[in-house]
Amino acid sequence: MYIKRCVIYAKDIQRITGRSQRYSHEVIRKIRQMTEKEKGQFVTIGEFSEFSGIPKDDLEGYLT
Repeated sequence: MYIKRCVIYAKDIQRITGRSQRYSHEVIRKIRQMTEKEKGQFVTIGEFSEFSGIPKDDLEGYLT
């Protein structure tokens, strides 16, 4: 049984954008600020989709 993830990590953002690890961590930090999350809380795929403007359906191909 395949279970879809709901959390996105810096490595996923690297793969999607082709940018550096540092940039990816900065994106996650900005999303946490925008959603008023604490440092250790997870960022969801939906939150990244909203932040980046990339449709959720397009992101799922990168998150296997």
